Amino acid sequence: MGRVRLDLHVHSRHSPDSALPVDAIAAHLASVGLNGFALTDHNSVEGHAELSTLRTRFPTFIFVPGVEVSTVEGHLLAYGVAEAPPAQRPVSETIEWVRQHGGVAVLSHPFRLSHGVGRAIAESAPVSAIETVNGHNSLRANRKAAQVAQRRGLGTTGGSDVHEFADLGRAYTEFPDGTSTLDAVLKSLRTGAMTAGGSSLSFLGRVQLEWRTTRLRLRRGFRPI
Repeated sequence: MGRVRLDLHVHSRHSPDSALPVDAIAAHLASVGLNGFALTDHNSVEGHAELSTLRTRFPTFIFVPGVEVSTVEGHLLAYGVAEAPPAQRPVSETIEWVRQHGGVAVLSHPFRLSHGVGRAIAESAPVSAIETVNGHNSLRANRKAAQVAQRRGLGTTGGSDVHEFADLGRAYTEFPDGTSTLDAVLKSLRTGAMTAGGSSLSFLGRVQLEWRTTRLRLRRGFRPI
């Protein structure tokens, strides 16, 4: 058996910028070589109830409850929490909230111009890991994140930042062979026993993504996520 591969950054219909049904995401996992995924909708855990049903339908896959929370400085991924952290708080305060509620905090695409926390926080935030392969990021932004993680001795994660089926599996996190439970995934995230993999987004892909993002911003009246 090989290592266990999860996509740790997936958005469903419970995010304002995605329409994907949670069960349909699960049905696509095997076709892209994944053993599971983390549901990380924007400031919402509404989809977590659906994960319980999926565990019965797809017993061989791992489904991680998560959320991508908007902090004052940028986005933060939280795994293993049952509720969404309060949005628009300082990132340091949000990280502590996640820890107190039994979860694991990971910096999300820290070097993205929009929604990234930036270098100063990436270099100092008390997180367990940094997302170093984001499927919607440029290669340069992902490399910067990887350099910071290496310098700080932190774990690395990968996630496709899924909003459409074509994104699923572009980036992923590999866990040790035998990982089969949520507790094991969270333990690996805390200890750095995982590695990031996958691909960055090409220049053309980023142009297409920016056009899609602009249309979605127009629809919601440019309200931030």
